[in-house]
Amino acid sequence: MTLAAESLMQRTAPTPPRVSEADLVRRHTDLVKRIAHHLAARLPASVEVDDLIQAGVIGLIEAARNFNGDRGASFETYAGIRIRGAMLDELRQTDWAPRSVHRREREVAEAIRAFEQNTGREARDHEIAEKLGIALGEYHGIVADAARCQILSLDHGGDDGDETLDAVDPERGALQKLQAEEFQRELVSAIEALPEREKLVLSLYYERELNLREIGEALKVSESRVCQIHGQALLRLRGRLQHWKETRDE
Repeated sequence: MTLAAESLMQRTAPTPPRVSEADLVRRHTDLVKRIAHHLAARLPASVEVDDLIQAGVIGLIEAARNFNGDRGASFETYAGIRIRGAMLDELRQTDWAPRSVHRREREVAEAIRAFEQNTGREARDHEIAEKLGIALGEYHGIVADAARCQILSLDHGGDDGDETLDAVDPERGALQKLQAEEFQRELVSAIEALPEREKLVLSLYYERELNLREIGEALKVSESRVCQIHGQALLRLRGRLQHWKETRDE
């Protein structure tokens, strides 16, 4: 067959039929369930998996409606982002964490920040508990709550009044995008400076997507201890990144 004939066949060959929105939704319902259960493992038992799934299905439908395969990304990648975003939006709107939890988190983050600024070294859990005048067990309870409440949402301030960087104002889109990029650079730098065990837990949890039990088995510690390390890492990051918000607000 000549090259001209091959070219003609390629031009006249029928294009694969476009997958309908309904088919995309039907084929990816398991993705919604998988993301919901992975997210629910980080939350208190009061958060219903079915509520996450319901929100995720809405995200999946929107993904199927708006997906453009010409942009290069696979539908599963695109849908996963939209599904997860819909679930987080639902959690943020309901604000299931009591105000007292947010307040205690702020107090711990500020104590960690002040201690490390004054001493020039990493704050240990018993030192922060002593600075706050609380028992070590109570401190561990606070950082465990922090791990459950953050939900991979370090850029979302919630009750403490911080702005949400991922909600871009159309009139200030370019500026907010630049601020978000600056924040991400600051966040990466702060993570790199964490104590090794805290950095390892974050890596296993967020990058490798291991659950607390699996991380505990890998580190040979209890699941509750992993939760404490995770929460302390998040509050340490919050304290260290406070200067970024203060600088931006000046």
